[in-house]
Amino acid sequence: MPNFLKTKLEGLIIIEPSVFTDDRGFFMETYSKKVFAENGIDIEFVQDNHSQSTKGVFRGLHFQKPPFAQDKLVRCTRGEVLDVAVDIRQDSPTFGQHEAILISEENKRMVFIPQGFAHAFLVLSDIADFQYKCSNFYNKESEGGILWNDPELKIDWPQIENIILSEKDKLWPTLSEIKNQEIF
Repeated sequence: MPNFLKTKLEGLIIIEPSVFTDDRGFFMETYSKKVFAENGIDIEFVQDNHSQSTKGVFRGLHFQKPPFAQDKLVRCTRGEVLDVAVDIRQDSPTFGQHEAILISEENKRMVFIPQGFAHAFLVLSDIADFQYKCSNFYNKESEGGILWNDPELKIDWPQIENIILSEKDKLWPTLSEIKNQEIF
């Protein structure tokens, strides 16, 4: 049975799956609607995504605005990433706080990120395959983001010589610039 670990941010959950290894390799169940529902994650996922990135690639801090907001179940199937979720729920006591979680091919951790969080990851290994399930379909007009190095967030990003960002990710506003918008 997997371990479902609560974090300081309500609804953000780290999942440590049960992994069965032998001389052939390993087996693990990555998702069971029944088991997840029994642990408070009763979500219907409608889309699976897979990205591959090289060391230093940063993707985020992204979110989808309602009515296209997404819950996500993320994992790293090759390599290692620092996964970060920022609470952007205006009425949350942890608004603006974040959780940074190392997830990798080796530790096999997964993270459930509910609606109302901005999400990002930074690739720490030479190559990383990042896979995730979403509870809603992507909608370009509902896309939002927060600047990755916003000093107000106080995210302690690892020192990487060359962080690689998309042009879009370089231009997101800071948290204080979106604070008064009704997003969540």
